[in-house]
Amino acid sequence: MFNLEAFKCPFSRAAAFGVAIGAVTLSGTASGAPLQLFPFFITPPAASEPPVVQPAPSEDEGTAAELPARLKRQVVSYATREAPGTIIIDTPNTYLYYVLGGGQAIRYGIGVGRDGFTWSGVQSITRKAEWPDWTPPPEMIARQPYLPRHMAGGPGNPLGARAMYLGGTVYRIHGTNAPQTIGTHVSSGCIRLTNQDVADLYSRVSVGTKVIVLPMDRRAENAVSTRG
Repeated sequence: MFNLEAFKCPFSRAAAFGVAIGAVTLSGTASGAPLQLFPFFITPPAASEPPVVQPAPSEDEGTAAELPARLKRQVVSYATREAPGTIIIDTPNTYLYYVLGGGQAIRYGIGVGRDGFTWSGVQSITRKAEWPDWTPPPEMIARQPYLPRHMAGGPGNPLGARAMYLGGTVYRIHGTNAPQTIGTHVSSGCIRLTNQDVADLYSRVSVGTKVIVLPMDRRAENAVSTRG
């Protein structure tokens, strides 16, 4: 009996699978991008490099280099009858002197009160604070109603890194977040230094330190300085 099955191609399931694979391979080669034969085996992605985080600059970084030479902290010759450890504010020349004795003092460049806000007299340091909070006094709020009623200490605070409070007044010797104002008449009566300089002065003085603030119209009669 004639058997039709004998004339059928012996095309097994394995062969069919091989042909299918060959077709996929050829198709991938023709397109220039070979396809993955077994996409269900997922290759783990390469680990990416973590983002590089630049360290934040320190407050006042580079300030000393930006100041004019005369306003940079330096030891100078300074003849005075005041005791070592005394602070003398030379308002008209925007200098603060820390008396060392032996005819010498450390001179710092400062910012002082603007026109109409300078003052003079003798006070003492009654309190010291690091990264002080700022609470503008009522008279300042009256002049500038937009000011915050309170600001926590930190690099953005106008009082800067350190503050030394003068007697029972509203005035302070303090740092600043605006070092470009050193050497100018800009404040409401406070004495400002760069954050680097105020930290240096802060480390040298104590509560009770005598502070002499000279008037705008003359120098102290008992104090003459020359650059050392």
